[in-house]
Formats: sequence, C-alpha cells, structure tokens
Amino acid sequence: MIVWVNGAFGAGKTTTARELIDLIPNSTLYDPELTGGGLHRLLPPKRLAEVSDYQDLPIWRRLVVDTAAALLAELGGVLVVPMTLLRQEYRDEIFGGLASRRIPVRHVLLRPDETILRERIATREEADIPDAEQRVRQWALDHIEPYLAALDWIREDALVVDNGSLDPRSTAQRIADAVSSGEAPVCEIVQTPEPTAETLAAGVLLFDEEDRVLLVDPTYKPGWEFPGGVVERGEAPAQAGMREVEEELGIQLDRVPSLLVVDWEPPRPPGYGGLRLLFDGGRLQGRIAGQVLLPGSELRGWRFVGEQEAAHLLPPTRYERLRWALRARERGTVLNLEAGVPVG
Repeated sequence: MIVWVNGAFGAGKTTTARELIDLIPNSTLYDPELTGGGLHRLLPPKRLAEVSDYQDLPIWRRLVVDTAAALLAELGGVLVVPMTLLRQEYRDEIFGGLASRRIPVRHVLLRPDETILRERIATREEADIPDAEQRVRQWALDHIEPYLAALDWIREDALVVDNGSLDPRSTAQRIADAVSSGEAPVCEIVQTPEPTAETLAAGVLLFDEEDRVLLVDPTYKPGWEFPGGVVERGEAPAQAGMREVEEELGIQLDRVPSLLVVDWEPPRPPGYGGLRLLFDGGRLQGRIAGQVLLPGSELRGWRFVGEQEAAHLLPPTRYERLRWALRARERGTVLNLEAGVPVG
C-alpha cells in the first residue's frame, strides 16, 4: 500500500511523512524529488531545457511508478510518498500505473489555510546555498494559484486534513488513524494489468453527423485515445471493440463494426507492442451521442473532433493510425500498417 501525501509546496508534506513512518508499522519513506534530482544529472541539458518542471518529463512519472513498485517488492509494508501533484492527468497516470501493479493508493491532502501557507513559505529555511531560499520561496508562491485551482479534483478522492493548527507529529497521527480505520479512502483509479507479452487491441471509431470522430481521455495514461481496449482470451476482436464501447460509453452498437486498419505496433520498452485494430462503428445520431456515459474511474472526458484537432490530442502513433483509418474509410478498403506506415 502507498500513502500519498499531497498538498501545496510548503504545506508540510515531507516533515509529516517523516513522522508518519514512525506511526505506521513497517513503513518506508520514498521522496520522488530524489528521482527528479537524479534525472537532472542523467538527462542532457537540451532535454531538461524543454520543460519547466521535472514532473513534465514522462520518464519521471514512469520512474516514480517503477521505483515505488520496486521498493514495495523489496521491503513490503507501506510506502509513504510526500509529493505535490497538481495536474490531474499526472495524478491519474501515476496512480493508474500503480493500480496496474495491484498497489492500492490512499490519497491524503494537507490543506492549511492560505494565510498560514503563505506564512510558512515566508519563514521556510533552505540549505546554505546562495539565493536558494528566495528561489524556493518564489517557486512555492508561484504554485499557490495552481494548487487552489486543483483543489476541486484533489478533494474528490483524497482525505483532506487541515493541518494549519497542527504540528507535524499531530498531523501524522491524524493520517495514521485515518489509514488504520479506513477513513482515508483507496483512490479508485483503475488500470488493467500491465502486459507481459504482445497484445491484441481493438479500437472503434464513432462519428457524429459532421463526420467528426469521438475520442476519450483515459484517467490512467497520458494522451487521448479511441474507445476500445485489449481483446480478451477467446474473444473476437470486433466483439471486444463493441464490449469496450458499451463499458466505456454506455452505447450499445446495433451492428458489428467493419475493419479499417490493422497496425503492427513494434515493442518499445517497457511496452511489448502487438497488433492494433481500428473498426468503423458508424455515425451516432445526435440523441445517442447525448447519452454518452463515462465511468469516472477510467475516463475523464470525451469529445468529437476533426482530423486537425485530433493531431493535437493524440500521441503521434495513435494519430497516424487514425489518419490512415480515415483514408481507409473514405476508400472503402482495409489498410495494413506497420508502425503506422502502410505496407503491401
């Protein structure tokens, strides 16, 4: 199990986490800032210059999941993780990756009053590095507004602890009691188990009356996607696509969708690749499109988009798959792709 202590910069996450490992039996502290610091030493300056925060690096988010899982495999027990997460898609990606490894996460938000938070930032002391205190304070102040903007979604699945009048030990005791009693809930982001070999996946393209395609925004991985998923053992691919559309969107297709694209996705560690099929699910009438339902644990949103807008939402490999699927639909044919490129 992981106890993830979230909150604004300066909310007292790390000091509370250090106290918490004394109160929760067989617990270990893991600070993902160490992973970020390591990447600053490992990555070329050119790559680091492309982002303003190491959380924006996909490799950081992947390594946080891998490191947490490895620590739990090595030590067992409970991992206490003090880390600010203010972007919902990053929270979803990390917690979803942990869920795929069957690691439950109990999410806690430290929320002192904004006045107290600003006072703590103003008196915060840093290591004896020239200008360090001023730089860190300014960083923390700059992130107060993003923190306030993120409160609505954070509070949906986190235990909120007002630690404005509590010292770190009392705050840790409050969290330990909530974990023990079950008051601190398990975050309900779900993810199918990570593959251990090549997979077969079926996606379904659904269109509105303007021939825009429907995309969904998964909670458990970055980037938008088509409705669909992994084909289960003994399941026909087209039927798998229909099942996923119903599970994800609440829409029952009245006909078996026709195949548009077969795309072989090469293995790119840590992924195994495999065959990716895209089917034409046809046009949804306006009334049906208005009945789309989303399971909150799996999908954050959906929208109909044109091809140009899809290019900005989909990761490059998925966009190329979509682009050729649209060409196949126009031509009334099926295209065979390898890594997004037509062959044969």
